[in-house]
Amino acid sequence: MNKTHVPKKRPTLEEAQQMVGGYVEMVVNRPDLQLLVDEDGLSKDLDVNHEASFIANQRIVGSVVILKDKAMWD
Repeated sequence: MNKTHVPKKRPTLEEAQQMVGGYVEMVVNRPDLQLLVDEDGLSKDLDVNHEASFIANQRIVGSVVILKDKAMWD
């Protein structure tokens, strides 16, 4: 099942990997928002994440991490 995580504090790489279930790829990097996904999600045949797909304006699968404000990576 897909999950959308919106942490209040900046996650470490390891924490982000646990949340998405694999290696992390940043697919959206805007001044107000970053979207992290499992870079191998397609090859794992994960279900489409409709909320994340809408945000990214592209097909996103699996669980995602949405970073905002102080939680964003530098």
